[in-house]
Amino acid sequence: MKEQNWTHDKATDAWQALRIHGEFIKGFDELLELNPCISIFGSARTQEDNPYYKSAVELSEMIVKNGYGVITGGGPGIMEAGNKGAMNQNGTSVGLKIQLPFEADANDYINKLVDCRYFFTRKVFFLKYSQAFVAFPGGMGTLDELFETLTLIQTGHMRKVPVVLVGKDYWSGLIDWIKDTMLGKEKNISPEDLNLFTIVDTAEDAMSYILNTLSENSHNF
Repeated sequence: MKEQNWTHDKATDAWQALRIHGEFIKGFDELLELNPCISIFGSARTQEDNPYYKSAVELSEMIVKNGYGVITGGGPGIMEAGNKGAMNQNGTSVGLKIQLPFEADANDYINKLVDCRYFFTRKVFFLKYSQAFVAFPGGMGTLDELFETLTLIQTGHMRKVPVVLVGKDYWSGLIDWIKDTMLGKEKNISPEDLNLFTIVDTAEDAMSYILNTLSENSHNF
């Protein structure tokens, strides 16, 4: 059996640690003076004629009108819609773009772009600089972002912020499973964990919930 070259592995790990450190420093520096923002998650595959795309544009316009900027993953689909709505109102439109071999360049509606090599650094930026989170229908990446946000709030590693799921038809099956299996049958979460998020169908309801929750939370400090 050939002996593994541990010296080479350690050197590679050291360079990776430096890249990670550099990505954090660069991102923190670029976002340091960012005004309060709301993150929008959702599928990169959602087309412009999809009602969820239009809803994301509408919500982002409302977000800017209420004094917040918009942060997305910087790609197409729902991310593009979120940035587009922010730009329509001349607001702060942030894209946290991840390097992927199968995804196009950042969308055209971003006035502050941060390129990320690592998913985990990107999620840190989402979580650090957002006052609320909105999840439109999406795939694995959207679920990853959503559940990491909920986990950090649940465990007290992050302040409690509004988390909104848009699209009752899309999310209802998942929520039923959370209630019936995760909570009811297996008891893997507590009943109060269901209060970590809400589900709505319209941009207006999402904006209303976010503003009301932020107002309530500010009175608790």
